[in-house]
Amino acid sequence: MIRGRKFFLKAVTIAGLLMAANGIVAAQGMGGGQGTQGQTPPPAADKSKTPDVAPLTLDALAPVSAEEEAAYKAFHDAPMSDTNKKIELGEAFLQKYPQSRYKSPVYSVLTFEYLQLGQVQKMEQYGEMEIALTPNDVSTLALLGQTLPRSLHGNPPDADKVLARAEQYSKQAIEITPTLPKPPEMTDQQFEQGKNQTLAMAHGGLGLVFILRGKYAEAIPELETSVKIDPAPDPVNYYLLGLANKNASHFDDAVTAFNKCAAIAGPMQPRCKNGAEDAKKLSATQLSAPK
Repeated sequence: MIRGRKFFLKAVTIAGLLMAANGIVAAQGMGGGQGTQGQTPPPAADKSKTPDVAPLTLDALAPVSAEEEAAYKAFHDAPMSDTNKKIELGEAFLQKYPQSRYKSPVYSVLTFEYLQLGQVQKMEQYGEMEIALTPNDVSTLALLGQTLPRSLHGNPPDADKVLARAEQYSKQAIEITPTLPKPPEMTDQQFEQGKNQTLAMAHGGLGLVFILRGKYAEAIPELETSVKIDPAPDPVNYYLLGLANKNASHFDDAVTAFNKCAAIAGPMQPRCKNGAEDAKKLSATQLSAPK
C-alpha cells in the first residue's frame, strides 16, 4: 500500500531541506563550519515540546579525513533513483567510518531507500538509529509512524508492540514539526508545504493505528487531518478514512472518502470503488450513527 518514488520524495522534503540548511548534506559544505547533527533544534521557547537532548555540533565529532570526505561525497552524489547503489555506498561508508559526523544523513537516506525495496526491517533498523542520533528528525519519525502499521499482515504476535512504536513515532512527529524554525533560504510556502507533508504522514499513521485497534471514532479525525493538509493526498489515507467511517456507521461520509480515493489513478481504485458500493448498500439497509 506504499507509493514508490513519489511517496519517498514527499517524505524526505522537510528533512532534506532542513539538513541542507545546517550544512550537513551539501557537498560543498563538507569538512567545515558549525551545524547541528540532523534537524535544526526548536527555539528555546519550545524546548518543553521536544526530546531533552543537547544538540551535537559537527566540530564535537570525530575529525574528517580527505578519504572520508570523498567517500561521503560519492554517497551524497549518487542519484536517489539508483536505490541499490545508494544503499551499497551508504552501507560501505558506515562500515568504514562508524563514528562519522555524517552518520545522521546516511541513516536517514538508508531508511528511505530500504523502504523503496520493501525491506521494512532494514528500514526500521536505520530509522531507529537515526532517531536515536537525531530525535528531531520529523520525516523519519513520520515515515516510521506511517509505514510500520501498514506493514502488518494478519495478526502477528508482536502487533501490539509494533502499533505502540508507530503511535509513539507519529505523535512525536506531530508534536515536534510545528516547533521547527524555518531555514532562511526557504520561502514560507515551501516550509509550510514540507511541514504539511510530514504531518500528513504522521496523522495518517496514527489513524491507521487506531483502526487496527478498533478505535474508529479516534481514527476519523486523524485521517481527516491527513487528507486535508496533504498537498497531494495519499489515496491509502482516503481509503482508510472510508473504512473508519463505514465501521463507525457514518455511511455517507464513508462513500465520500471512498469516492475520493477511487478518483485518484492507481492500484487503490478497484478497492475504493468496492468500498463505496459496500457503504452505499449499508446506508440503504442500516441506520447511520449520529456524529
